Amino acid sequence: MTEETPGFDDKKPEGPSDAAGSEEAAQGAGAADKAAPGSAPSGEELVEVGLKAQLDQAQAALGERTGDLQRLQAEYQNYRRRVERDRVTVKEIAVANLLSELLPTLDDIGRARDHGELVGGFKSVAESLETIVAKMGLQQFGKEGEPFDPLVHEALMHSYAPDVTETTCVQILQPGYRIGERTIRPARVAVAEPQPGAQGAKGEGEDAGSGSEEESGGPDKG
Repeated sequence: MTEETPGFDDKKPEGPSDAAGSEEAAQGAGAADKAAPGSAPSGEELVEVGLKAQLDQAQAALGERTGDLQRLQAEYQNYRRRVERDRVTVKEIAVANLLSELLPTLDDIGRARDHGELVGGFKSVAESLETIVAKMGLQQFGKEGEPFDPLVHEALMHSYAPDVTETTCVQILQPGYRIGERTIRPARVAVAEPQPGAQGAKGEGEDAGSGSEEESGGPDKG
């Protein structure tokens, strides 16, 4: 008879079924941890949230700085336009003041020309002066026969005339001068108004003539 070693057959090796069960248990525990509500965020999530908050702050600050820059640029453009406008205005005033001082000389030149005294070297100097003031923008205005405008004319003499239908400049005593739209001196003129009663008499005469034609049945027809 052979002797059997007691307890040898009772010891059984672990099979593959036990290892698979352990892995399934571990996976189940991990899934349970992820699905568990109220679990603390991971470190990566915290970093992502922090970066997003910093990005929002940076974008808000960028928007504010952009608005400030646009306002400053608009204010600078307005300042430049205002300075340019003031510069032009100051220049026009300076030129107008200078040319105003020359108007009596230009009047003397005009009178000398009207009397035929503008000859020789005096004529050359006068024409040079007139050319210079014209380049500076000085314009002469005022003509006989134009309607009287109190904005650009100054009436020094007044009369009545039967051949005018409105207040008219019949004589230019001194020409007016302007620079652009700025009037330096109005034209000094003599004006004539329609003869009192002339328009009424003319209208009555026309009415009477038309009435006579109507009574006679109109003009004779050949």
